[in-house]
This record gives sequence, C-alpha cells and structure tokens, in this order.
Amino acid sequence: MERLQKVIANNGYSSRRKAEELISKGRVKVNGEVVNTLGFKVSEDDIIEVEGNILKTLTTYEYYILNKPREVICSVSDDKKRKCVVDYIKTEARIYPIGRLDYDTTGLIILTNDGLLANILMHPHYKIKKTYIAKINGILTEDDFKKLRKNVMIDNRKVIIDNFKVKKIDKIKNTSLVEVTIHEGRNHIVRRLFETLHYDVLKLTRSKYAFLDLGHLKSGEYRPLSKEEVKALYNLK
Repeated sequence: MERLQKVIANNGYSSRRKAEELISKGRVKVNGEVVNTLGFKVSEDDIIEVEGNILKTLTTYEYYILNKPREVICSVSDDKKRKCVVDYIKTEARIYPIGRLDYDTTGLIILTNDGLLANILMHPHYKIKKTYIAKINGILTEDDFKKLRKNVMIDNRKVIIDNFKVKKIDKIKNTSLVEVTIHEGRNHIVRRLFETLHYDVLKLTRSKYAFLDLGHLKSGEYRPLSKEEVKALYNLK
C-alpha cells in the first residue's frame, strides 16, 4: 500500500505537493469515489483518476539522457509546433524532462516518468551540480576572475559558482570557451552570469549533470540510464 499523493507523483502527473493540493480540492477519485484525505493509501489494484485522467499504479519507470540540439523545446508539447525533447526518444511511456535548457542551449537533459526522482534532482536542497561550457565574445580579465571567485550578484542574490575554468582562448576571433559548474537553477542563469561581466554568450551547452556526462552522444542522440546510474542519482539525496 502506498500513500495516494506519492503514487500520483511517481506516475509523473505532478509534484507530491501539487498532488496533495488536488486531493484536498476533491479532484482525485479512487475506484470512482472522490478521496480528499491525504493519508489515504492505495494498492496496485485500485483505479486512480486525477482530474478525469486515469493513472497507472503499476508503472515501469524509464530513464534517459539526451544530447539536446539547438532550437528544441524542453517540454512534452509546444503550441507553436516546435520540436520538443520527447520527440527524440522512442518510447510509449509518458516521459518528461527534468528541468529545462533554453531553446538555443544544447547538451545534457534527463527525461523520465519517475516523479520521485525528478523531485529529488530539481529540489534546491540537494544542490545538484550542473556543468556548462559557454563560448563568450571576449577574453576574461583578471578583474573578471576576482568577481567570479567572490561570486556574482544577480537580483540581489549571490550566484554560487562551484568551479570555473577557461578551456580555450581565440585571440584572433576574440572569443573564449569557459567551463562553469553551478548548483542552482534560476532561469538563464549562466547567460545572465556573463552578462553581469559584460560578455555575450554565443553558444552554451550543458556537458554534465551531477556525475552524468554526454560521453559519445551526438546532437539528437540519447541512451537509457543503467540501473546503477539511477541508483546513484537517488543516492544524491
């Protein structure tokens, strides 16, 4: 037996907090009856209906990493008919991306139908590190390095930079490749970080998520995660 809100979250329908809200508002039925008790438990044989949608209580969880191309939306659908990350993965499961990358940002994105793992990886408490490689229109100065070491302020909050290094400098084109590792997830945070130093990000890719990297995956390619990798992601909690 499992708590109803946990089953809803594990099915990927919503976060557990949102599931509790739906239960409290009477939008969840079990075996045709409205349930608004948060401690209610269900079994594998129960039929759960959330806002008119019937969930599967016996879910086979799937986990993938994708090397997201440019001009692709980190969503399950798009009203402008643009390509979405889920379009690249051949599965019948109702998977969705964990977090997001900007439309023009490439690189590693995790997709799954495991709501519990998604909540762990996106929760700020666990400080999951993500590494990005940015191509910027200039060459960092010593003053820039000092600012990065002291942590840059954005919206009156520090951006905690776990690590950064310059990977390549092109003096002829006046560009640099800079690797940045951070653990927060504010929107456009890497681009905004360099904007505060008066640089434009020409290209941006996420090369690592926690211990996962792209390996030999080319743009648009994906692979399933191994059981060991999934276990290791859960252990980040």
